[in-house]
Amino acid sequence: MKLPLKSGVRPVRRAMLGIACAALAGALAPSLAGAQAWPDKPVTVVVPFGAGGGVDAAARIVLPKLGERLGQQLIIENVPGASGTIGTQRVVRARPDGYTLLFAVASPINVAPLVAPSSVRYDALKELLPVAPVAVSPFVLVGRRDLAPGGTAELLALARKQPGKISYGTDGMGTSLHLTAATIAQQAGVNLMHVPYKSGPQVLTDVAGGTVDLAVLPVALVQGMVRENKVRAFGVTSRQRSDALPGVPSLSETGDLAKLDVESWMGLLAPAGLDAAIVARLAREVVAVLADPEIVKQLAAGGMKPMQMPPAEFAAYLARERRAMAAVVNAAGIKIE
Repeated sequence: MKLPLKSGVRPVRRAMLGIACAALAGALAPSLAGAQAWPDKPVTVVVPFGAGGGVDAAARIVLPKLGERLGQQLIIENVPGASGTIGTQRVVRARPDGYTLLFAVASPINVAPLVAPSSVRYDALKELLPVAPVAVSPFVLVGRRDLAPGGTAELLALARKQPGKISYGTDGMGTSLHLTAATIAQQAGVNLMHVPYKSGPQVLTDVAGGTVDLAVLPVALVQGMVRENKVRAFGVTSRQRSDALPGVPSLSETGDLAKLDVESWMGLLAPAGLDAAIVARLAREVVAVLADPEIVKQLAAGGMKPMQMPPAEFAAYLARERRAMAAVVNAAGIKIE
């Protein structure tokens, strides 16, 4: 009795297993086919800042070449506002199908959620998927020409004699530039007065005109005025000097700022849930683009250099950055409500 029962069950089990495998294959087939076919139409890449700025400039260097490698046009859409959070929110809400991507920096990803938690309605580290960093660049501390001509050490000495009186401009409250300036002030032990603007170019114009004393701005934005002697560059925020401004020291060369090492990343992110095969394809093609000598040359002209790491490593990098920025925000008491 037992032998016939066993022999009868085996075919049934095999049949059931076959049905289950067929069902699983059927469920996976559309996903795999979709990933292999992607992209079969233009891809929108949201730049959450205005045209003409440093982030937009990097996007317009890298993305056309990336589109060539993908075989589809990458349409850059500038969606500025609220330190980049408006455009970022749009990508967070987009379908994770690979046809809406984000080209961003730290401000909307890691800064805004810390300084404006009540108004930022997304958690970038959970609702966005880091795909690939693209470029990295230091910021520059610039000032009006007649301010502390001796250099950074003299500037800091002057700031200690006049606490709260020396002003600095950035592109807004709670941006990456604001946090970098706050980091400089914290490490140097000085009290500076923050003057928030709506855009970096406005700040630079006012520094050159003497309306504001200092500014922390991207290399790409200030290099022209530095070379023309319209503003003074006290130093770059990275530990190494910038090839774009070879005569400008690193701020870390001044003893009070020996630990300073701040660089701004720019990178590609996607809505969480994007197919892993599409993420891998994007990451692979970005690496290929950044190996192009002409792309490297164009980035260098803007004070940027290629930045490469796999998606998982990029995600870990962003998590570490969030923790470091939280410490600066808490120490400076920066909150926008």
